[in-house]
Amino acid sequence: MKRGDVFWANVEPRSGSEQRGTRPVIVVSHDAFNRTPGWRSVIVVPISTSERQARRGPTAIGLAAGCGGLREPSVVLCHQVTTLDRSKLTELIGSVGGEDLASVDGGLKAAMALD
Repeated sequence: MKRGDVFWANVEPRSGSEQRGTRPVIVVSHDAFNRTPGWRSVIVVPISTSERQARRGPTAIGLAAGCGGLREPSVVLCHQVTTLDRSKLTELIGSVGGEDLASVDGGLKAAMALD
């Protein structure tokens, strides 16, 4: 597992407006954590295909169909960054890198005021 990998994940339980069910997520945790066998948690950001979510501003990062193995145009919801146990990541779909991962980084910085 590495930063930028896209997995199907079971993100239950959730509440309120949080993304639920089985959905794609992108791994954003540092690779040093991702490679540590005893480190069970992983930091991820959920991905949606909702056009409404795409209008959420600088924390909603668009990905084209095919990017990271996604079948449809999608939106990385950086304002919903969360931690999951690795057992909730069920299937590797693909990987996002380069400019797309840099855009996700920008969305995370905007969501957490890291500039």
